[in-house]
Amino acid sequence: MNFANFFPSRTISLYMAKMFVVRTFAILGALVLVLQALDLLSESGKILAYAGNGDAEVWRYVGMRTPQIIETFLPFSVLLGTILTLSQLNQNSEVIAMKASGLSAHQVLAPLMVAGLVVAVVSFGFNERVVARATSTLAQWKKVEYGPLPVDRGDRNNVWVRDGDNLIAVESIRGRGDAAQLSGVTINERKNQSLVAIVTGDKGRRDGTGWRIENARRFDVASGKLTQLGSIRVADGVRPDQFTLATVDADGMSFSALAEAIDDLKAAGRPTDALEGSLWHKFSGPLSAILMPLLGAVAAFGLARSGKLFVRAVMGMALGFLYFVADNFALAMGNLGAYPPLVAAWGPFLLFLAIGEAVLLKTEE
Repeated sequence: MNFANFFPSRTISLYMAKMFVVRTFAILGALVLVLQALDLLSESGKILAYAGNGDAEVWRYVGMRTPQIIETFLPFSVLLGTILTLSQLNQNSEVIAMKASGLSAHQVLAPLMVAGLVVAVVSFGFNERVVARATSTLAQWKKVEYGPLPVDRGDRNNVWVRDGDNLIAVESIRGRGDAAQLSGVTINERKNQSLVAIVTGDKGRRDGTGWRIENARRFDVASGKLTQLGSIRVADGVRPDQFTLATVDADGMSFSALAEAIDDLKAAGRPTDALEGSLWHKFSGPLSAILMPLLGAVAAFGLARSGKLFVRAVMGMALGFLYFVADNFALAMGNLGAYPPLVAAWGPFLLFLAIGEAVLLKTEE
């Protein structure tokens, strides 16, 4: 079977795709304007409250906040663009004409789904190149209450890593790589998950593949004896980046950077299920643009007999919004550890893909 035969004619396919894309981005533009204006009402006062800030800082905030709004509301815009396109096609009896020519429901929707795939690819690239950087920078700017951004030298506080059965906690780490300096080091020596001894030290520095701890002291739990050890070498194989990865903001990192951070956290013995769910959602989130034509298809078929265009459009919107609710719920459950990462990221997509197919087949009947 020729794959091109699955689509309507080239003219009809381009016509439908153009309608879909124009309406999607027109709705997105309107949403961004309104939501950005509302957001500025609450944030502009905080921005201007910092001495020396003015219009330039307000526009800087807009430049970083707008990509976040686009990322959040692009799927909603695709849903509404789909429903508007299909409703107009059906109202003008164009869907009836396509069905009368022998096209199936899937063939009628094919141009919109291909256009949705293009939107998904553009959305993924935009999220990777623009949104992740804007989110990271804006989060740092908010922490300093819209003042000058500090230079990130890799300083972290209250960090712990695992070295075999032992747990290592440091009050602070400054610098990166082999130049990293530890302060307030505590090593919990464990055997068979039981605490055997506690080693503390004032400072630590990189020593080959391990760490040199100064003024070390060892407290034996069984005997209650405290022993002065002086300078000792510990944690062979523990890398500096395992200390510096104290917190990871999945929204502020690209796919490759987040995948690398997850690998480092796994090596440090930390749980990563929530981050893995967010990692795979960087794919499943943009791909929801392919799902929207299927969920909104209820607005395209069966209207000639029922005459309830508005009701069917509302049903399409309800299905789409229910998907977004389920998607956010699954991510929340993934963050709590109740859902495995792949289920949290892909479960709602696959579920509503099946629901959309079922509704489409039922509606076409």
